[in-house]
Amino acid sequence: MSQSTSSLADETPKPSKNRIAGTVYRGNEGMWSWVLHRITGIAIFFFLLVHVLDTAVVRVSPEVYNAVIGAYKNPIMGFGEIVLVGAVVFHALNGLRIIAVDMWPAATKIQRSLFWVVIALAVILVVGFSIRHIPNVLGAH
Repeated sequence: MSQSTSSLADETPKPSKNRIAGTVYRGNEGMWSWVLHRITGIAIFFFLLVHVLDTAVVRVSPEVYNAVIGAYKNPIMGFGEIVLVGAVVFHALNGLRIIAVDMWPAATKIQRSLFWVVIALAVILVVGFSIRHIPNVLGAH
């Protein structure tokens, strides 16, 4: 019995050096990709829910709809649109990365690199959008 107990103890995986103390998370690219994908997905869902609800107000009262839309025309919401575009871009690109990793076994070997490609492309696209969008937000059309 002691031999079987000893062999079980030897097979127990050692904690990773990267693991955050007290958690099962390792903090690597795969975990951050998963976390960001879930957060952006939930944020996009709630945006779409609010968007459908505020658009539906037009059927009830066009005046209320115009007031709601007027409330959105401020710089805070304009910068919020940049965050929204960032969430959509990251979510879309990361979704393509997930499809690639699921469909092609060779992609699993480069999934860390693919994550950083997704981050780089998302930053480039959001910066490009921001350069065009910020003048509109600040009223310098």
